[in-house]
Amino acid sequence: MSTESTTTLINSLDLRQGEQLKNDGMTDTDNTADDDWKDRCDDAIDEMARRGQPFQASDLVRAGLVDEPANHHQWGPRFSHAARRGVIREVAGSKSKRTASHASRLVTWIGAA
Repeated sequence: MSTESTTTLINSLDLRQGEQLKNDGMTDTDNTADDDWKDRCDDAIDEMARRGQPFQASDLVRAGLVDEPANHHQWGPRFSHAARRGVIREVAGSKSKRTASHASRLVTWIGAA
């Protein structure tokens, strides 16, 4: 294997760089979200966390706590924000219940308290 190939492989496995790229993308996506929606979403996450049951984004919509965002990628930054605030914690991974997510693998959350 050439030095260039080895360097490319090592760079493609850099978890720190991958995490940074994820964070950059989430910041960019969050910056495009409507501020009123973000506030309602944060309130909805806080409410579901208080209820003490595992939940995903679809549960917030189903409960009538918040509407779908303009872009379904805008959910991630809000859940990450709530996790950093200590409101929620990851409890499981499962397939999304939302049709728009095409049954992708998503984190299920629960209140951290």
